[in-house]
Amino acid sequence: MSQQPTVAVLGLGAMGHAFAANLVKKGFTTRVWNRTTARAEDLVKAGAVAGKTPRETVEGVDVVIAMLSDGETTLSVFNGVDGLLAGLKEGGIVVQMGTIGVDATETLIALLKNQRPDAVYIDAPVSGTKGPAEQAQIVVLASGDREAGAAVEPVFAAISKGVKWLGEAGRASKMKLVVNAWLISMVEGIAESSQLAEELGFTTDELWGVLDGGPLAVPYIKGKMDMFKNDDYTPQMQLTWALKDINLAIKAGGSRTLPLMNNISQTWQKAVEAGYGDSDLSVVYRYLGAQKKK
Repeated sequence: MSQQPTVAVLGLGAMGHAFAANLVKKGFTTRVWNRTTARAEDLVKAGAVAGKTPRETVEGVDVVIAMLSDGETTLSVFNGVDGLLAGLKEGGIVVQMGTIGVDATETLIALLKNQRPDAVYIDAPVSGTKGPAEQAQIVVLASGDREAGAAVEPVFAAISKGVKWLGEAGRASKMKLVVNAWLISMVEGIAESSQLAEELGFTTDELWGVLDGGPLAVPYIKGKMDMFKNDDYTPQMQLTWALKDINLAIKAGGSRTLPLMNNISQTWQKAVEAGYGDSDLSVVYRYLGAQKKK
C-alpha cells in the first residue's frame, strides 16, 4: 500500500462532499459516487474520479467512506450486485460515517461479518456540520478495530481536527445519538428563550450580550442566534435530518421516558409539515414565532 491509502466516498451530501473535497485537496487518490451525479462534477474537475455504481467506485480502493442520509439508504448501497460489498477488495476498510441509528448499525455489522468477514468495519459518525466539515474541523467519533483499520488514520486526519475512539464497533453511533440529542435540545432551548426575550422587549444581541463571557456562552448557539437575527436559515444541518436524528435517539432510549426529546420531536414534526424542513434546524425559531397566540 502507498503512504496514502486510496479512498472512495459514497454519498455527496453536504458532509460527504466536504470529505471528498478535502481528500482531493490533500492529494489522496479519491473516487466518488452519488445518486445525483451532478453533485460530483466539481470534485471531478478538482481531480476525483466518479463511478457509475457503488461497486465500480470502490473496486481496488483501500478505504471506503459511506456518508448517506439514513439506514435504509445505507443498507441499499451496501447490498446488491452493484453494491459496495460486491466491489470491496479483500481486506478493505469500510467506514460508515452517517447518522443511521443503533438498529441499522447493528445490521451492517452483522452483514459484514456474514458476507465479508475479511473486511474491516469502522463505525465513525461525526460531530459537526457543513461549515466545519468544509474546513476539516469536525470531530470523528470512531469505534471498531483500530489496529486492523490503521490505514484509516491518515484519512481521518485529512477530514477532521481529531478522532475520539470509543471501543468496539457500534459504540460511536450510540454516542452520536447522545451528542445530537444534546445539540438539538440546545437549539430548541435557545429558540424558545429568544422568543421569550423578544416578548419581553430584548433583542437577540442583548440576550447574547448577557450570556457572552459566561459559562452559558456556547459558540455553536451564537451562530444559531445570528441566524435568528438575520432571518437567514441557509442549512448547515437541515431540520428534516435533525428530526430524523432526534427520533433515532428516542428509539435508542428504549424504556427511558425522555420527555424533552419527545416534545421536540412533536414540535419539529409540525415545523417540517409546515414547510420548514429544508432550512437549517434553527428555523424552529421562525416556526415558533409564527405560532404566537392570536
